[in-house]
Amino acid sequence: MPEIKLLTSPNWVDYELVDCGNGLKLERFGQYRFIRPEVQALWKPASPNQWGAAHAQFEPTGEESGGHWIIKKKYPEQWEMQYQKINFSVMTTHGRHLGVFPECAAHWDWMGKIIKENKSQSEKDLQVLNLFGYTGLATLACASQGAKVTHVDASRKSVAWARSNQTLSGLDENHIRWIVDDAVKFVEREGRRGVKYDGLVLDPPKFGRGPKGEIWDVYKSLPTLLSACRKILSDTPLFVVLTIYAVKLSALHALAALGEMTENMGGRVECGELVTEEKSAGRLLSQAVFARWSSY
Repeated sequence: MPEIKLLTSPNWVDYELVDCGNGLKLERFGQYRFIRPEVQALWKPASPNQWGAAHAQFEPTGEESGGHWIIKKKYPEQWEMQYQKINFSVMTTHGRHLGVFPECAAHWDWMGKIIKENKSQSEKDLQVLNLFGYTGLATLACASQGAKVTHVDASRKSVAWARSNQTLSGLDENHIRWIVDDAVKFVEREGRRGVKYDGLVLDPPKFGRGPKGEIWDVYKSLPTLLSACRKILSDTPLFVVLTIYAVKLSALHALAALGEMTENMGGRVECGELVTEEKSAGRLLSQAVFARWSSY
């Protein structure tokens, strides 16, 4: 039977889930508090008196991730946060996100440990590919431990944001290759070139478009991408991480897809949910499903 886990990210200082309930969550990003929709918060808030301190609330429209922020208190257009040795900027965007998915820190720690341990045992450069890399925090977590990272995202704005986070983290001397491209097309080209990677990070959206209008639909496109990714793994790969948000998909299904990709590779596969522990009452809020493989 596969190992199924609930992964938390307990090492945060600059972020916390303050409270949640009634389809909403109250979060602290640095010193500022925000209310965002959370349909899975089916219970009542445990600390309703804290919600009045929020600086803004995201009001969704009928569109996917569409909506606007209702400003309640003044806050900067952009500010800095830190996780471990990674520094990065955040801001409220036209979507509901602020430039960081805090629950993914569990993966950053896991990948960083694997890279650090293998870096000390190997003289070769460890190559990591981060697909759908967004603002680059997984990229920086891997680079900070000595890996050479290729970061791919279809959004030029997100890649520019990620590069600025590299500078904020003092990692400009670390080898990171920044690519604006469609994930599937990029991986297929790398396969034809014979390029190999020791680690893969995949954080695909439910739906999206590439820089040239390429359509991404996770249910239709993910099997094609995983098949292409199998061809670019090195002879001694270290890890593959797959995280999926906002879909009616069980972690077991993600596990089956990743298990098919890593068949006959040995190692260990596990799956589960990325969860955030609420400060007010200690309830666990599920944020995403994941599956990941490691060589040991």
